[in-house]
Amino acid sequence: MDVQLSPWTDTDLELERRFNTPEMKAHLGGPEPDAAIVARHGRHLSLPGDGAGQMFRVTADGADAGSVGYWSRGDDAYEMGWSVLPEFQGHGVASAAVLAALAHARASGRRRYVDAYPAVANLPSNALCGRTGFELLGEEDFEFPKGNPMRCNHWRVVM
Repeated sequence: MDVQLSPWTDTDLELERRFNTPEMKAHLGGPEPDAAIVARHGRHLSLPGDGAGQMFRVTADGADAGSVGYWSRGDDAYEMGWSVLPEFQGHGVASAAVLAALAHARASGRRRYVDAYPAVANLPSNALCGRTGFELLGEEDFEFPKGNPMRCNHWRVVM
């Protein structure tokens, strides 16, 4: 599949809403109220303007397939996250998107690390981290969304 990244725009709110299903949010505390989706979309849009990161729409063979992005997590690290729609999972879309987003983050030269925190039970996302060059640092308690404690693996790429 031809996987491309495009900067996040106003029109990507509907893609964000497509991720808000029990299946897609199984490892992230379940579906969220629409107000939370709209607020996150606004944060995604503001990332490049304040130099804190970049969110991307992912397309595969020209069709909307998901999102990937990174945002500031302190002075020396970005955090990275991704979502790939079910019909595009298992086809290398996530790997290609994460590698492209890592290259973008590296080119920014603003942080020393990129960290990812998939739930311990999220086997596909943990495998993705291993395939794309992240090093497993160990398990940590994490909260996402606010009020939803979860046990995550802490993965890191040195830029």
